[in-house]
Amino acid sequence: MSRITVPYGKTHLSATLPDECPVEIIAPRDAPAPAHPAQLVEAALATPLGGVRLSDFAGARSAVVVISDKTRPLPALALAPLLARLEALGLPPDAITLLVGTGTHAPMRPDEFPALLPPDVLGRYRVISHDCDDAANLIHKGTTSRGTEVWVNRAFDEAALRVVTGNLNPHQFMGFSGGAKAAAIGVAGRATINQNHARMVDPLARLGEYERNPTRQDVEEIGRLMGIHFALNVILNTAKQIIAALAGDPVAVMEAGFPLVRRLVQVPVAAPFDLVITSPGGHPKDINLYQAQKALGHASLIVRDGGTAILAGACPEGTGSASYEAWIEGMTSHEAVLDRFAREEFRLGPHKAFQIARDAVRARVIFVSEMDEDRVRRLLLTPAHDLQAAVDMALADLPPGARIGVLPAANSTVPVLAPEG
Repeated sequence: MSRITVPYGKTHLSATLPDECPVEIIAPRDAPAPAHPAQLVEAALATPLGGVRLSDFAGARSAVVVISDKTRPLPALALAPLLARLEALGLPPDAITLLVGTGTHAPMRPDEFPALLPPDVLGRYRVISHDCDDAANLIHKGTTSRGTEVWVNRAFDEAALRVVTGNLNPHQFMGFSGGAKAAAIGVAGRATINQNHARMVDPLARLGEYERNPTRQDVEEIGRLMGIHFALNVILNTAKQIIAALAGDPVAVMEAGFPLVRRLVQVPVAAPFDLVITSPGGHPKDINLYQAQKALGHASLIVRDGGTAILAGACPEGTGSASYEAWIEGMTSHEAVLDRFAREEFRLGPHKAFQIARDAVRARVIFVSEMDEDRVRRLLLTPAHDLQAAVDMALADLPPGARIGVLPAANSTVPVLAPEG
Protein backbone atom coordinates (compact mmCIF):
# COMPACT_ATOMS: atom_id res chain seq x y z
CA MET A 1 0.00 0.00 0.00
CA SER A 2 1.15 3.55 -0.70
CA ARG A 3 0.30 6.50 1.53
CA ILE A 4 -0.56 10.04 0.43
CA THR A 5 -0.94 13.20 2.51
CA VAL A 6 -2.59 16.49 1.51
CA PRO A 7 -3.04 19.82 3.33
CA TYR A 8 -6.43 20.33 4.99
CA GLY A 9 -7.22 23.50 6.91
CA LYS A 10 -4.35 24.04 9.34
CA THR A 11 -3.46 20.33 9.37
CA HIS A 12 -3.25 17.41 6.91
CA LEU A 13 -5.25 14.35 5.82
CA SER A 14 -3.80 11.00 4.80
CA ALA A 15 -5.03 7.91 2.99
CA THR A 16 -3.57 4.63 1.73
CA LEU A 17 -3.88 3.42 -1.85
CA PRO A 18 -3.37 -0.07 -3.31
CA ASP A 19 0.06 -0.75 -4.83
CA GLU A 20 -1.48 -1.82 -8.14
CA CYS A 21 -2.75 1.73 -8.72
CA PRO A 22 0.02 3.99 -10.03
CA VAL A 23 0.07 7.31 -8.16
CA GLU A 24 1.54 10.52 -9.56
CA ILE A 25 2.08 13.63 -7.43
CA ILE A 26 1.55 16.84 -9.42
CA ALA A 27 3.05 19.80 -7.59
CA PRO A 28 4.90 23.07 -8.30
CA ARG A 29 8.65 22.97 -8.69
CA ASP A 30 10.60 23.15 -5.46
CA ALA A 31 11.61 26.74 -4.84
CA PRO A 32 13.39 27.36 -1.52
CA ALA A 33 13.14 30.83 -0.05
CA PRO A 34 16.27 32.93 0.42
CA ALA A 35 17.65 33.50 3.91
CA HIS A 36 16.43 37.11 3.92
CA PRO A 37 13.27 37.32 1.76
CA ALA A 38 12.58 40.92 2.84
CA GLN A 39 15.63 41.86 0.78
CA LEU A 40 13.77 40.69 -2.34
CA VAL A 41 11.05 43.22 -1.56
CA GLU A 42 13.56 45.98 -0.88
CA ALA A 43 15.29 45.26 -4.20
CA ALA A 44 12.01 45.30 -6.11
CA LEU A 45 11.04 48.66 -4.60
CA ALA A 46 14.49 50.06 -5.39
CA THR A 47 14.38 48.93 -9.06
CA PRO A 48 10.73 49.29 -10.12
CA LEU A 49 9.40 48.24 -13.52
CA GLY A 50 7.60 50.31 -16.14
CA GLY A 51 9.17 53.70 -15.58
CA VAL A 52 7.30 54.60 -12.38
CA ARG A 53 8.97 55.10 -8.98
CA LEU A 54 7.55 55.87 -5.57
CA SER A 55 9.89 58.84 -5.40
CA ASP A 56 7.85 60.37 -8.25
CA PHE A 57 5.19 60.99 -5.60
CA ALA A 58 7.32 62.90 -3.11
CA GLY A 59 5.11 65.60 -1.68
CA ALA A 60 1.90 63.57 -1.94
CA ARG A 61 -0.40 64.42 0.95
CA SER A 62 -2.10 61.01 1.26
CA ALA A 63 -1.66 57.39 0.20
CA VAL A 64 -3.82 54.30 0.15
CA VAL A 65 -2.42 50.78 0.05
CA VAL A 66 -4.76 47.96 -0.98
CA ILE A 67 -4.08 44.69 0.84
CA SER A 68 -5.73 41.31 0.34
CA ASP A 69 -8.39 39.98 2.69
CA LYS A 70 -8.19 36.88 4.88
CA THR A 71 -8.62 34.49 1.93
CA ARG A 72 -5.20 35.36 0.44
CA PRO A 73 -3.16 37.47 2.89
CA LEU A 74 0.10 39.14 1.85
CA PRO A 75 3.07 38.16 4.05
CA ALA A 76 3.57 40.94 6.60
CA LEU A 77 7.30 41.20 5.87
CA ALA A 78 6.42 42.31 2.32
CA LEU A 79 4.40 45.24 3.61
CA ALA A 80 6.92 46.73 6.03
CA PRO A 81 9.47 47.94 3.41
CA LEU A 82 6.67 49.52 1.36
CA LEU A 83 5.25 51.42 4.32
CA ALA A 84 8.73 52.62 5.30
CA ARG A 85 9.25 54.00 1.79
CA LEU A 86 5.91 55.80 1.90
CA GLU A 87 6.88 57.49 5.14
CA ALA A 88 10.25 58.38 3.58
CA LEU A 89 8.32 60.35 0.96
CA GLY A 90 7.17 62.64 3.75
CA LEU A 91 3.81 60.98 4.43
CA PRO A 92 3.01 60.81 8.15
CA PRO A 93 1.47 57.52 9.32
CA ASP A 94 -1.97 59.13 9.72
CA ALA A 95 -1.92 60.03 6.00
CA ILE A 96 -1.49 56.37 4.98
CA THR A 97 -4.59 54.15 4.78
CA LEU A 98 -4.53 50.37 4.44
CA LEU A 99 -7.65 49.34 2.51
CA VAL A 100 -8.67 45.68 2.67
CA GLY A 101 -9.73 44.62 -0.83
CA THR A 102 -12.60 42.23 -0.24
CA GLY A 103 -14.22 42.29 -3.69
CA THR A 104 -17.65 40.76 -3.18
CA HIS A 105 -16.58 38.95 -0.01
CA ALA A 106 -18.11 40.19 3.21
CA PRO A 107 -16.35 43.30 4.57
CA MET A 108 -13.84 42.39 7.24
CA ARG A 109 -14.58 43.53 10.78
CA PRO A 110 -11.94 45.45 12.76
CA ASP A 111 -11.65 42.54 15.17
CA GLU A 112 -10.48 40.41 12.22
CA PHE A 113 -7.67 42.77 11.21
CA PRO A 114 -5.12 41.20 13.61
CA ALA A 115 -5.29 38.06 11.44
CA LEU A 116 -3.98 40.15 8.54
CA LEU A 117 -1.61 42.66 10.10
CA PRO A 118 0.89 42.72 12.99
CA PRO A 119 0.22 44.95 16.03
CA ASP A 120 2.83 47.56 15.05
CA VAL A 121 1.06 48.14 11.72
CA LEU A 122 -2.43 48.16 13.24
CA GLY A 123 -1.32 50.66 15.85
CA ARG A 124 0.36 52.98 13.39
CA TYR A 125 -1.92 53.22 10.33
CA ARG A 126 -5.61 53.59 9.58
CA VAL A 127 -7.09 50.27 8.39
CA ILE A 128 -10.52 50.02 6.72
CA SER A 129 -12.38 47.35 4.77
CA HIS A 130 -14.00 47.74 1.37
CA ASP A 131 -17.74 47.13 0.95
CA CYS A 132 -18.78 46.58 -2.67
CA ASP A 133 -22.41 47.41 -1.86
CA ASP A 134 -21.82 50.71 -0.05
CA ALA A 135 -23.08 53.03 -2.81
CA ALA A 136 -22.24 56.20 -0.85
CA ASN A 137 -18.57 55.21 -0.90
CA LEU A 138 -18.30 54.29 -4.59
CA ILE A 139 -17.13 56.64 -7.34
CA HIS A 140 -17.84 56.11 -11.05
CA LYS A 141 -14.69 56.28 -13.19
CA GLY A 142 -15.99 55.46 -16.67
CA THR A 143 -16.55 52.39 -18.84
CA THR A 144 -14.02 49.95 -20.30
CA SER A 145 -13.92 49.14 -24.00
CA ARG A 146 -15.62 45.83 -23.15
CA GLY A 147 -18.52 47.64 -21.49
CA THR A 148 -17.64 47.26 -17.80
CA GLU A 149 -18.88 50.18 -15.68
CA VAL A 150 -16.06 51.06 -13.30
CA TRP A 151 -17.03 51.90 -9.71
CA VAL A 152 -14.26 52.27 -7.15
CA ASN A 153 -13.97 52.77 -3.40
CA ARG A 154 -14.05 56.48 -2.51
CA ALA A 155 -11.09 56.29 -0.11
CA PHE A 156 -9.00 54.75 -2.87
CA ASP A 157 -10.08 57.33 -5.43
CA GLU A 158 -9.41 60.32 -3.18
CA ALA A 159 -5.84 59.34 -2.21
CA ALA A 160 -3.02 61.20 -3.93
CA LEU A 161 -0.95 57.99 -4.20
CA ARG A 162 -2.74 54.72 -4.95
CA VAL A 163 -0.79 51.48 -4.38
CA VAL A 164 -1.85 47.84 -4.74
CA THR A 165 -0.22 44.79 -3.21
CA GLY A 166 -0.78 41.07 -3.42
CA ASN A 167 0.42 37.61 -4.35
CA LEU A 168 0.97 36.66 -7.99
CA ASN A 169 -0.75 33.28 -8.49
CA PRO A 170 -2.56 31.23 -11.11
CA HIS A 171 -6.28 32.06 -11.31
CA GLN A 172 -8.91 29.76 -12.76
CA PHE A 173 -10.56 32.28 -15.10
CA MET A 174 -8.46 35.43 -14.71
CA GLY A 175 -5.37 33.53 -15.84
CA PHE A 176 -3.29 35.02 -13.05
CA SER A 177 -3.98 37.14 -9.99
CA GLY A 178 -1.77 40.10 -9.21
CA GLY A 179 -1.16 43.58 -10.56
CA ALA A 180 -4.25 45.74 -10.99
CA LYS A 181 -6.63 42.99 -9.87
CA ALA A 182 -6.14 43.89 -6.19
CA ALA A 183 -8.01 47.16 -6.82
CA ALA A 184 -9.86 46.46 -10.09
CA ILE A 185 -11.75 43.65 -8.32
CA GLY A 186 -10.75 44.08 -4.67
CA VAL A 187 -12.07 47.64 -4.17
CA ALA A 188 -14.62 47.79 -7.00
CA GLY A 189 -18.39 48.01 -6.81
CA ARG A 190 -20.48 44.88 -7.22
CA ALA A 191 -21.69 45.96 -10.68
CA THR A 192 -18.09 46.26 -11.89
CA ILE A 193 -17.16 42.82 -10.57
CA ASN A 194 -20.31 41.21 -11.96
CA GLN A 195 -19.76 42.66 -15.43
CA ASN A 196 -16.10 41.66 -15.46
CA HIS A 197 -16.65 38.15 -14.13
CA ALA A 198 -19.49 37.50 -16.58
CA ARG A 199 -16.73 36.99 -19.15
CA MET A 200 -15.53 33.88 -17.32
CA VAL A 201 -17.60 31.76 -19.74
CA ASP A 202 -15.33 32.84 -22.64
CA PRO A 203 -13.07 29.93 -23.71
CA LEU A 204 -10.00 32.17 -23.33
CA ALA A 205 -10.92 33.11 -19.74
CA ARG A 206 -8.93 30.21 -18.39
CA LEU A 207 -6.22 29.15 -16.00
CA GLY A 208 -2.74 30.34 -16.98
CA GLU A 209 -3.88 32.54 -19.91
CA TYR A 210 -2.91 36.21 -19.72
CA GLU A 211 -2.41 37.98 -23.04
CA ARG A 212 -5.65 36.82 -24.73
CA ASN A 213 -7.79 36.50 -21.61
CA PRO A 214 -10.76 38.92 -21.90
CA THR A 215 -11.45 38.90 -18.17
CA ARG A 216 -7.85 39.67 -17.28
CA GLN A 217 -7.39 42.30 -19.98
CA ASP A 218 -10.61 43.98 -18.83
CA VAL A 219 -9.04 44.13 -15.36
CA GLU A 220 -6.01 45.93 -16.79
CA GLU A 221 -8.33 48.54 -18.30
CA ILE A 222 -10.33 48.87 -15.08
CA GLY A 223 -7.03 49.50 -13.30
CA ARG A 224 -6.11 52.27 -15.72
CA LEU A 225 -9.49 53.96 -15.23
CA MET A 226 -9.11 53.69 -11.46
CA GLY A 227 -5.71 55.38 -11.71
CA ILE A 228 -3.55 52.81 -9.93
CA HIS A 229 -0.09 54.30 -9.56
CA PHE A 230 2.08 51.50 -8.24
CA ALA A 231 1.99 47.75 -7.57
CA LEU A 232 3.99 45.48 -5.27
CA ASN A 233 3.54 41.75 -5.87
CA VAL A 234 5.28 38.72 -4.41
CA ILE A 235 5.49 35.12 -5.58
CA LEU A 236 5.26 32.47 -2.86
CA ASN A 237 6.34 28.84 -2.73
CA THR A 238 4.04 26.14 -1.34
CA ALA A 239 5.31 26.91 2.18
CA LYS A 240 3.95 30.47 1.69
CA GLN A 241 7.49 31.91 1.69
CA ILE A 242 8.50 34.77 -0.60
CA ILE A 243 10.72 33.61 -3.47
CA ALA A 244 10.38 36.65 -5.78
CA ALA A 245 9.10 40.22 -5.66
CA LEU A 246 8.21 42.72 -8.38
CA ALA A 247 7.20 46.37 -8.11
CA GLY A 248 6.32 49.30 -10.35
CA ASP A 249 3.68 49.92 -13.00
CA PRO A 250 0.89 47.32 -12.53
CA VAL A 251 0.91 46.08 -16.13
CA ALA A 252 4.71 45.93 -16.22
CA VAL A 253 4.65 43.91 -12.99
CA MET A 254 2.21 41.43 -14.53
CA GLU A 255 4.09 41.12 -17.81
CA ALA A 256 7.32 40.38 -15.95
CA GLY A 257 5.70 38.25 -13.27
CA PHE A 258 3.34 35.83 -14.95
CA PRO A 259 6.10 34.07 -16.97
CA LEU A 260 7.94 33.48 -13.67
CA VAL A 261 4.80 31.96 -12.16
CA ARG A 262 4.23 29.80 -15.24
CA ARG A 263 7.72 28.31 -14.97
CA LEU A 264 7.15 27.57 -11.31
CA VAL A 265 3.64 26.13 -11.40
CA GLN A 266 3.07 24.52 -14.81
CA VAL A 267 3.51 20.75 -14.60
CA PRO A 268 3.27 18.44 -17.65
CA VAL A 269 0.90 15.48 -17.38
CA ALA A 270 1.10 12.65 -19.92
CA ALA A 271 -2.56 11.53 -19.86
CA PRO A 272 -5.80 12.05 -17.92
CA PHE A 273 -6.28 10.22 -14.62
CA ASP A 274 -9.10 7.96 -13.51
CA LEU A 275 -8.99 9.58 -10.07
CA VAL A 276 -7.61 12.96 -9.02
CA ILE A 277 -7.26 13.80 -5.33
CA THR A 278 -7.02 17.57 -4.94
CA SER A 279 -6.45 20.04 -2.11
CA PRO A 280 -6.37 23.84 -2.44
CA GLY A 281 -3.27 23.81 -0.24
CA GLY A 282 -4.78 24.22 3.22
CA HIS A 283 -5.70 27.37 5.15
CA PRO A 284 -6.71 29.99 4.07
CA LYS A 285 -7.26 28.58 0.58
CA ASP A 286 -9.89 26.18 1.91
CA ILE A 287 -11.50 28.58 4.39
CA ASN A 288 -14.80 28.07 2.54
CA LEU A 289 -16.11 26.31 -0.57
CA TYR A 290 -16.13 29.58 -2.51
CA GLN A 291 -12.32 29.45 -2.30
CA ALA A 292 -11.79 25.67 -2.21
CA GLN A 293 -13.69 25.15 -5.47
CA LYS A 294 -10.65 26.48 -7.32
CA ALA A 295 -8.81 23.24 -6.56
CA LEU A 296 -11.57 21.32 -8.32
CA GLY A 297 -11.19 23.57 -11.36
CA HIS A 298 -7.48 22.75 -11.52
CA ALA A 299 -8.11 19.03 -11.04
CA SER A 300 -10.71 18.94 -13.81
CA LEU A 301 -7.97 19.67 -16.34
CA ILE A 302 -6.49 16.20 -15.81
CA VAL A 303 -9.38 13.91 -14.82
CA ARG A 304 -10.87 11.77 -17.57
CA ASP A 305 -14.51 11.96 -18.58
CA GLY A 306 -16.40 9.60 -16.29
CA GLY A 307 -13.60 9.61 -13.72
CA THR A 308 -13.66 10.86 -10.13
CA ALA A 309 -12.29 13.92 -8.36
CA ILE A 310 -11.90 14.04 -4.57
CA LEU A 311 -11.84 17.59 -3.21
CA ALA A 312 -10.35 17.88 0.31
CA GLY A 313 -11.13 21.29 1.77
CA ALA A 314 -11.89 21.95 5.44
CA CYS A 315 -14.29 24.88 4.77
CA PRO A 316 -14.81 25.90 8.42
CA GLU A 317 -16.81 28.91 7.16
CA GLY A 318 -19.13 26.76 5.03
CA THR A 319 -19.77 27.81 1.46
CA GLY A 320 -18.74 31.43 1.99
CA SER A 321 -21.66 32.63 -0.15
CA ALA A 322 -25.27 32.89 0.97
CA SER A 323 -26.36 33.79 -2.57
CA TYR A 324 -24.77 30.60 -3.93
CA GLU A 325 -26.57 28.47 -1.35
CA ALA A 326 -29.91 30.20 -1.93
CA TRP A 327 -29.62 29.88 -5.71
CA ILE A 328 -28.80 26.17 -5.74
CA GLU A 329 -31.42 25.23 -3.12
CA GLY A 330 -33.84 22.74 -4.69
CA MET A 331 -31.71 22.09 -7.78
CA THR A 332 -31.62 18.39 -8.58
CA SER A 333 -28.72 17.95 -11.00
CA HIS A 334 -25.61 19.63 -12.33
CA GLU A 335 -27.17 19.59 -15.79
CA ALA A 336 -30.08 21.62 -14.44
CA VAL A 337 -27.61 24.07 -12.88
CA LEU A 338 -25.88 24.63 -16.21
CA ASP A 339 -29.20 25.08 -18.01
CA ARG A 340 -30.52 27.61 -15.50
CA PHE A 341 -27.24 29.52 -15.35
CA ALA A 342 -27.21 29.87 -19.13
CA ARG A 343 -30.78 31.28 -19.12
CA GLU A 344 -30.31 33.82 -16.33
CA GLU A 345 -28.33 37.03 -16.07
CA PHE A 346 -24.84 36.48 -14.66
CA ARG A 347 -24.60 36.91 -10.89
CA LEU A 348 -21.74 36.38 -8.48
CA GLY A 349 -22.51 33.63 -6.00
CA PRO A 350 -24.54 31.53 -8.43
CA HIS A 351 -21.45 31.52 -10.66
CA LYS A 352 -19.88 29.19 -8.10
CA ALA A 353 -22.63 26.64 -8.78
CA PHE A 354 -21.86 26.96 -12.49
CA GLN A 355 -18.13 26.42 -11.97
CA ILE A 356 -18.70 23.28 -9.91
CA ALA A 357 -21.37 21.92 -12.26
CA ARG A 358 -19.19 22.46 -15.32
CA ASP A 359 -16.68 20.00 -13.83
CA ALA A 360 -19.13 17.71 -12.06
CA VAL A 361 -21.02 16.82 -15.26
CA ARG A 362 -17.78 15.28 -16.53
CA ALA A 363 -16.58 13.53 -13.38
CA ARG A 364 -17.99 12.44 -10.06
CA VAL A 365 -17.02 14.82 -7.23
CA ILE A 366 -16.52 13.55 -3.69
CA PHE A 367 -16.11 16.29 -1.11
CA VAL A 368 -14.22 15.90 2.19
CA SER A 369 -14.92 18.82 4.51
CA GLU A 370 -16.12 19.94 7.93
CA MET A 371 -19.51 20.85 6.45
CA ASP A 372 -22.70 19.00 7.40
CA GLU A 373 -23.20 16.08 5.02
CA ASP A 374 -26.85 16.93 4.26
CA ARG A 375 -25.77 20.44 3.37
CA VAL A 376 -23.10 19.02 1.02
CA ARG A 377 -25.71 16.84 -0.69
CA ARG A 378 -27.95 19.89 -1.23
CA LEU A 379 -24.99 21.39 -3.09
CA LEU A 380 -25.14 18.30 -5.36
CA LEU A 381 -21.82 16.95 -4.09
CA THR A 382 -21.07 13.54 -2.57
CA PRO A 383 -19.85 13.91 1.03
CA ALA A 384 -17.19 11.78 2.71
CA HIS A 385 -16.26 12.05 6.38
CA ASP A 386 -12.51 11.61 5.78
CA LEU A 387 -10.02 11.16 2.96
CA GLN A 388 -9.74 7.39 3.33
CA ALA A 389 -13.51 6.99 3.06
CA ALA A 390 -13.48 9.13 -0.08
CA VAL A 391 -10.67 7.08 -1.63
CA ASP A 392 -12.42 3.79 -0.83
CA MET A 393 -15.65 5.15 -2.33
CA ALA A 394 -13.87 6.23 -5.51
CA LEU A 395 -11.88 3.01 -6.00
CA ALA A 396 -15.04 0.91 -5.75
CA ASP A 397 -16.24 2.48 -9.01
CA LEU A 398 -12.94 2.54 -10.90
CA PRO A 399 -11.20 -0.19 -12.90
CA PRO A 400 -8.35 -2.24 -11.41
CA GLY A 401 -5.04 -0.47 -11.74
CA ALA A 402 -6.73 2.93 -12.09
CA ARG A 403 -4.32 5.83 -12.65
CA ILE A 404 -4.38 8.26 -9.71
CA GLY A 405 -3.13 11.83 -9.64
CA VAL A 406 -2.65 13.90 -6.48
CA LEU A 407 -2.67 17.71 -6.43
CA PRO A 408 -1.60 18.64 -2.87
CA ALA A 409 -1.32 22.36 -3.68
CA ALA A 410 -3.83 22.63 -6.51
CA ASN A 411 -4.41 26.39 -6.33
CA SER A 412 -0.70 26.92 -7.00
CA THR A 413 -0.41 24.20 -9.67
CA VAL A 414 -1.29 24.36 -13.37
CA PRO A 415 -1.31 20.82 -14.78
CA VAL A 416 -0.87 20.77 -18.56
CA LEU A 417 -1.99 17.70 -20.49
CA ALA A 418 0.20 16.54 -23.34
CA PRO A 419 -1.46 17.04 -26.76
CA GLU A 420 -3.28 13.99 -28.11
CA GLY A 421 -1.57 12.07 -30.87
